[in-house]
Amino acid sequence: MRFIALLTDFGLRDGYVGMMKAAIATIAPAAHCIDLTHDIPPQDLWAGRFCLLNGAPYFPVGTIFLGVVDPGVGSQRRGVAIQFKEGFFVGPDNGLASGLWDIFEAIAAVTLENTKYWRDQNRKPSQTFHGRDIFAPVAAHLAQGVPICALGSSVAIADLVQLKLPPHTLTQDQLRGVIQHIDHFGNLITNIPNHAASHLGAKVFYGDRPIAHVTTYSDVQINHLCILEGSHGWLEISANQNSAQQKLNITRGESITLNRHKKKEQP
Repeated sequence: MRFIALLTDFGLRDGYVGMMKAAIATIAPAAHCIDLTHDIPPQDLWAGRFCLLNGAPYFPVGTIFLGVVDPGVGSQRRGVAIQFKEGFFVGPDNGLASGLWDIFEAIAAVTLENTKYWRDQNRKPSQTFHGRDIFAPVAAHLAQGVPICALGSSVAIADLVQLKLPPHTLTQDQLRGVIQHIDHFGNLITNIPNHAASHLGAKVFYGDRPIAHVTTYSDVQINHLCILEGSHGWLEISANQNSAQQKLNITRGESITLNRHKKKEQP
């Protein structure tokens, strides 16, 4: 029996996650459900993309990733199942799964048209809860061994919606990137890979603010800023026991430039 990993923006207060798990258990009672997270900010596809991309490599091969961050629910957006060499994704075709292309090899994709594999093929699904009525049942059927081709019509991988990070740039004196994610602690996770740390000296400058290049948070005093190699594989700007996001007033998606030397003041 396969694992099913759940990622949503539902939170845990309203029972939506429990309903999805109940739909799964009705079809595949032996399936193992693992909660990746249900605390994605509402409708935040980029946060969902980040968490799915960075969490997926730690799951067993063959895991079915059931992702529901779905601001377009009930609209013309497609529901899809994607088969990777390493597992599956089930959810809306809105870019949520697009980070998986960076780490997994996509094999096939289908639109979810076959109502036989929905929660109730004789009733129209809720226009506001495809997670319960379509995506969770489809994931359960995949866990039961239903082939992906049975779920609906084939769609080209290249035609699926993708959210693409802008590129980072490195020069002798400067690193440029964007803040791709801000975690629960206020750490600013960039799109600059950890191997770029070799371009850093003992410190860098964000504007006039020095930021120490360290190995771990406690290498600087409490409340002080630092830059380090993050556990997700990206350089992150942090503050020891504080929020770098609040200290620098930076938002997700914002461009960031780090200089190896403090800019000289203009006379």
